[in-house]
Amino acid sequence: MRTLIKNGKIVTQNCNREIIDGDILIENDRIVSIGRCDESVDKIIDAAGDIILPGLINTHTHVSMTSLKGLVDDVTFPAFLDKVFHLDDIRTPRDLEAGAAQGCIEMIRSGTTTFLDLYYSEDIIAKAVERSGIRGVLGWAVLDQQFTTQKGDPLDNCKRFYNEFKNHDRIYPAVGLQGVYVCSTETFMRSKEFALEEDLTLTFHLSETRKEVSDCKKKEGFRPGDYLANIGFFNDHCVAAHSAWLTMNEVRAMAAAGVKVSSCPVSNMKLATGGVAPIPEMIDAGMTVSLGTDGSTTNNSLDLFGEMKFVSLLQKSSRWDPTVLPAQQVLDFTTINAAKALRMDSEIGSIEAGKKADIIILDGKSPNLRPIFPETLVSNIVYSSYGLNVKTVICDGKIVMEENTIKTMDEWKELEEANEAAQELHESI
Repeated sequence: MRTLIKNGKIVTQNCNREIIDGDILIENDRIVSIGRCDESVDKIIDAAGDIILPGLINTHTHVSMTSLKGLVDDVTFPAFLDKVFHLDDIRTPRDLEAGAAQGCIEMIRSGTTTFLDLYYSEDIIAKAVERSGIRGVLGWAVLDQQFTTQKGDPLDNCKRFYNEFKNHDRIYPAVGLQGVYVCSTETFMRSKEFALEEDLTLTFHLSETRKEVSDCKKKEGFRPGDYLANIGFFNDHCVAAHSAWLTMNEVRAMAAAGVKVSSCPVSNMKLATGGVAPIPEMIDAGMTVSLGTDGSTTNNSLDLFGEMKFVSLLQKSSRWDPTVLPAQQVLDFTTINAAKALRMDSEIGSIEAGKKADIIILDGKSPNLRPIFPETLVSNIVYSSYGLNVKTVICDGKIVMEENTIKTMDEWKELEEANEAAQELHESI
């Protein structure tokens, strides 16, 4: 199958961050060439006047929690945790899968083609991801048995999930540690051993709240980042979500070990957990920084375009410095940096010949994106755009959405099922 995208403004995100007016030739799942193409093809997509980007990459979310959207809004953080833990305990396979399907639809419509998830029952979630046509790096939640509602040992469950799905297209099993507050040193180290043995992404919540830091100091004698460094847990497979309450000592230790970060500014602001991730210092230390939306209970949205704007504005405002996190750096967070965080940058994250064809097209006729000039295009993407500007999505060379119509799923049927499943869940609270 040969597909040609013609006449677009291509924001390549290559090493030179080139913006090219031209065409993209795709053969099967790969980008063959960028520039001008007059070769015969099976399908032509006319992108005249439109903006072409690499598919966006969400490096921290809980996709199935779309079923819980709105149920725990505007409450204190302790009350939020109590309600979410109760809801997690009563969820059913039906609402888990339906919620994941709805989340995938939302991500498709807002231009996300790859996401890193952390939840239990990833085998159920994987079914929805496979239907959707986008790529899921699915981290099975691992924690100490005394704290979980899972049957059996969570790490053993994670291993079973890996063995079942390791050869599935667009499903990448991962290890998802809940955090220092429910994971012992043994759990961390056993999980690390398994992840490195099978070359898996190892993701976890880190220093999301001040209480987490305080409790870890009382229990282990160290802040969370220092504790994980001291036990020898950190490595280059790690993606640390949130990372809002870090000292420079922790930042340096994480950078030295090759740890990547997924900042979740909207979630942290909504829960009023108070910390502002030291992103400029992370970058100066050589860390790879990416963005996550977190789940729909803490963000209510899976739209990375909104996340890009918020992360830049939060850093500028908190530092009284409008030069902090310029637009190009922020766009990197959701494309090439995110691909590096997942150790997939040789395959995705930029539009380059030889890479996977993960491509999104934004409607250049949208008033919020105009005027379109090369020198302001990236700023418009970061500060002016919405997920709903996305009109076409290609993942792994396959057209997932074309001209605002999702091709891989019966969207209305999936959303109706998700609504009915959520209603059953709500009634059981």
